[in-house]
Amino acid sequence: MRPGRLIAKAVLALAGFLAVFPLVWTALNALKNNVDIITRVPKVIFTPTLANIGYILGRDSVLTGLYNSIVACGSAVLIGIVLGLPAAYAVARYPNRFAGDIQFFVLSLRFLPPVAVAIPLMVIWLQVGLYDTLPALIVTYSLLTISVIMWLAIPAFQGVPKEIEEAAFVDGYGAYSVFWRIALPVAARSLIGAIAFSFVLVWNEFLIALMLSSSNAKTLPIVASELSQQGMNVPWGILNASVVLLSLPPLLFLGILSGFLNSVFRQKNN
Repeated sequence: MRPGRLIAKAVLALAGFLAVFPLVWTALNALKNNVDIITRVPKVIFTPTLANIGYILGRDSVLTGLYNSIVACGSAVLIGIVLGLPAAYAVARYPNRFAGDIQFFVLSLRFLPPVAVAIPLMVIWLQVGLYDTLPALIVTYSLLTISVIMWLAIPAFQGVPKEIEEAAFVDGYGAYSVFWRIALPVAARSLIGAIAFSFVLVWNEFLIALMLSSSNAKTLPIVASELSQQGMNVPWGILNASVVLLSLPPLLFLGILSGFLNSVFRQKNN
């Protein structure tokens, strides 16, 4: 093996280790008693316990936060898919003099700090009586998912060869059929990444959720953050267990989404 390739593999292995190690260590700490976590010398060999996970799953606030997060984020991503993908395809395939402005506007929504979005929306939801409700979170999160999905989907659709779509038009396909049967399957991998990124973005959103909820619509990140507000008596095992709980839904969502889209597009191609 060449030295350059060996060095490249070593660098990739080191990068993979640095990325995976915090996740593995968090999962291990979720199975430890608090006394095993705060020791000066980290313990690799310990007696595992499920008390931390049982405590998390046994709290009504955690289950309510999990439900709110799933409903708000899932609905926002679905709205982002339904509205963002066709809009991105229209901008990519039917450009006009406003196409550049539309792309810049969509991208500029990510320039703003979350507080710049949350404060005016909080005033609006207070005035219409929807503050601290799931519909308010869903609409707010949808603004994020639509912009992110459009921003990432436009170059994905631009990468679809025009010759394939032109051949489909010659065969009698309409614009909708070309979008559904040609553009979506060809750009599927990039679109899966865009959808997954938008879900992770709103799932981990903290400041907007904090400002738009007080009790009824608290999401899981808000509930998890409340576990660390205990001064020196931080329950590290419970906190690590909550981090594990926060990490599982995005991973499950990505796996389910990939399998679902692959099966749908495989059936369409057959």
